[in-house]
Amino acid sequence: MPAPSPSHSSAFSPRTIGIAAAVVTVLVWTSFILIARASADPARGGTLNPFDIAFCRIVGASLILLPWGAWLSYRDRDRGIVGQSSLLGVSPLSWRVTATVGFFGGLLYALVAYNGFVFAPAAHASVLLPGSLPLWTALLAALILHDHITPLRALGLGLIVLGDLLVGGKSLVGAFDGGEVWKGDLLFMAGAMSWATYSVLARRHHLDAVRATIAITAFAFVTYVPVYSVLVLGGFVPGQVFSAPLRELLFQAVFQGWGSVVISGITFTKMIQYFGPVRSTMITALVPGLSALGAVLLLGEPLYWNLAAGLVLVTLGILFGVRAAAPISNKTIAAQAGSTGAGG
Repeated sequence: MPAPSPSHSSAFSPRTIGIAAAVVTVLVWTSFILIARASADPARGGTLNPFDIAFCRIVGASLILLPWGAWLSYRDRDRGIVGQSSLLGVSPLSWRVTATVGFFGGLLYALVAYNGFVFAPAAHASVLLPGSLPLWTALLAALILHDHITPLRALGLGLIVLGDLLVGGKSLVGAFDGGEVWKGDLLFMAGAMSWATYSVLARRHHLDAVRATIAITAFAFVTYVPVYSVLVLGGFVPGQVFSAPLRELLFQAVFQGWGSVVISGITFTKMIQYFGPVRSTMITALVPGLSALGAVLLLGEPLYWNLAAGLVLVTLGILFGVRAAAPISNKTIAAQAGSTGAGG
């Protein structure tokens, strides 16, 4: 009898899948910064405002994730698991957890990040959004999870703080001259802190990456989409989401929703499964530099000395922090993957 043929469940090796996932993740996170700036910057003549873009992001992601969440909730009930779904079954997590992580990771992050691009250039976002995420995550993890900050990690966090001060400090000084870039910088920092809060909460509750992503999207959908729709249709806010060209709406829904939320969430998880959390973080450390370079080449933004120096310090700080990170077991990889999307 001939020997059974080997399984061909996957046409690609784990290494190929891991590398492809890493490339897609970095490209989506980098593109998020460039496209969000190009879309939200009033000087570039975009039709949609930041609240419209957040609406498209949430609706686009919901088209995929809410049916997925309903299926997971149905499967849980069929297996006799009760009390683990909410929001009429579209969130596969309890209401308390859904509301907590959904506020920070699904609603607040999108609103503050997109509004930041109205005031500050993409190069600032490159440093202050994904760049300061390790800083806020480490501080919140120490406060909430009682993580220990080693001397080497403290050095990395110090470099990130110096880099952020080089970038944001100049814009704060410029506020006395009537500049508004500082507003965007503060919003970027708030966005990074919001996502870091979600990341730490995901670790605290040991959340599965897929269920957490579905839950934060479901919360954002039921709390933001109806309210914003009423405000726009009633003329209370100047939104263009119901009058903008369909092509622009579809583009934002597909990229911001499907790309930044769904695809990058899946690819980041796959990247962690192959490379591990430490090497994965080193790979995503490419995002600040690539997005800053893209802002110069594609958006025509100037790269001043303080931006370049801040970018170098933040990147070095991330790498120092990664080298100081303690190994994470496979059991907590899902929770680590729950912190995806910081670049998007």
